[in-house]
Amino acid sequence: MPSGVRKGLTSYGDAGFSLFLRKAFIKAMGYSDDALNRPFVGITNTYSDYNPCHGSVPTLIEAVKRGVMLAGAMPMVFPTISIHESFAHPTSMFLRNLMAMDTEEMVRAQPMDALVVIGGCDKTLPAQIMGALSVDLPTIVIPVGPMVVGHHKGEVLGACTDCRRLWGKHRAGEIDEAEIEVVNERLAPSVGTCMVMGTASTMACMIEAMGLSLPMGASIPAPHAERIRLAEASGSVAARMAATGGPLPSEIVTPSAIRNAAVVMQAIGGSTNAIIHLAAMANRTPHSFDLSMIDEIGRDVPVLVDLKPSGAHYMEHFHHAGGMPKLMQNLGDALDLDVSTVSGKTLRQIAAEAEDVPGQNVIRTRADPIKREGATAILRGNLAPDGAVIKHSAATPALLNHRGRAVVFENVEDMTNRIDHPDLDVNADDILVLRNAGPKGAPGMPEAGYLPIPKKLARAGVKDMVRISDARMSGTAFGTIVLHITPESAIGGPLGLVRNGDTITLDVAARSIHLHVEAAELERRRGEWKPPAHLTEPSRGYLALYLKTVMQADKGCDFDFC
Repeated sequence: MPSGVRKGLTSYGDAGFSLFLRKAFIKAMGYSDDALNRPFVGITNTYSDYNPCHGSVPTLIEAVKRGVMLAGAMPMVFPTISIHESFAHPTSMFLRNLMAMDTEEMVRAQPMDALVVIGGCDKTLPAQIMGALSVDLPTIVIPVGPMVVGHHKGEVLGACTDCRRLWGKHRAGEIDEAEIEVVNERLAPSVGTCMVMGTASTMACMIEAMGLSLPMGASIPAPHAERIRLAEASGSVAARMAATGGPLPSEIVTPSAIRNAAVVMQAIGGSTNAIIHLAAMANRTPHSFDLSMIDEIGRDVPVLVDLKPSGAHYMEHFHHAGGMPKLMQNLGDALDLDVSTVSGKTLRQIAAEAEDVPGQNVIRTRADPIKREGATAILRGNLAPDGAVIKHSAATPALLNHRGRAVVFENVEDMTNRIDHPDLDVNADDILVLRNAGPKGAPGMPEAGYLPIPKKLARAGVKDMVRISDARMSGTAFGTIVLHITPESAIGGPLGLVRNGDTITLDVAARSIHLHVEAAELERRRGEWKPPAHLTEPSRGYLALYLKTVMQADKGCDFDFC
């Protein structure tokens, strides 16, 4: 099997000439034959001026290169798409599959014997792993790491749970314009991903539990020297994998590893976005994925990590309390600890070596959990035949069994235009309903499921309401919010048939979301229903590909041909 510079030669009809030409051009970079005769380790470069989460990537790349070369292989850095959550229009989710395709095709196209992916901001890690699983080249993952905490008036702050909390106070008139501007400068004090248990941290923890990154890789703060040393160590492991040809992602991402990731997601109070990403990653393997597994695990596995938005602390506190190894030790037989990892150790060995930090209360035991059940529940009913998601660990307990009147918004624009209108017919017991915000409906399934509390209710002291949509919600958000309703309204799902004044019942204990409208009336409404205009109008380029092939949330929102 060819390796290094001889691998995957460009087709000119003459293999000897192909190698001759390749070496002639690459020597223009100053490489020697000694360098070119070593195994190649590809290193993804996802740095971008638009991506502050990835601000440390150049430093991490240099550390990886050092580790690769010290171990006797040849590092080769190449760029891929970089996605930042707040700088991607219309949504980062719209571009996740494009990044997965970019990663996959660049790995296939260029000679490398092992792959190092460096990423962090919400959609980048799942996109990279989706691509790597499809290629099945030895791969190690380096998360960029969480930023450090901020401070304001003696209070510890974190992006972006506290972004939302303090913005809510501003909307309610409790924080004025001058103070909210000061807060804006203190919420994100360093490069790195959100320091709460948002999607970025959730995915990093799950990936560590799956065995694709080195121990502590999920939690080391982005600016810390320890993160740089981890990158160097990861480069050394990548060089070893390039020389030996394994382990392959297909040998790491087994059904047990997928289940371990779901267990960890429940135990950390993880982001609901992670369910979509886990489904997409699992579906890039021969192994099936079923939402029922998430709910089954959630009934048995408690929340053990006291982090916002389900708890009180931040990622650096989780790290200093022992990080993922300590959590896995405390989870014990809830995990399959005998699975292998890229480190060469099993999870059992890693968990046994976890640091014991006297007095820490961030990572609890199963006998003393933060929440008795896992973070997330899967709901079904006539409003969500194929499932919906609620992060009940971050919800208001009194609203988890609630019956209310629907206040319907047709799409995100309609919600934006009317939510704060003083004439909006709404009260605190109502249920806010947003539709046409799913994968096809928006398009791109925006994080619009965190509907703001109508201003007139916020200023009256209302902090939470039941909110229902086919959209997503940031992992940093909180509230009694039902998401990912499937099938989405834009393709004829029942959410599209809800009218103002309809009665809806949410019963999380029964895992039910029910619309109290007779079947005959729903059929009558179905006859009047029309899809959003953009689904019937001509489209081109990536948008056309996306609208034609993107699947529903329960299938991971991947493209059907992937």
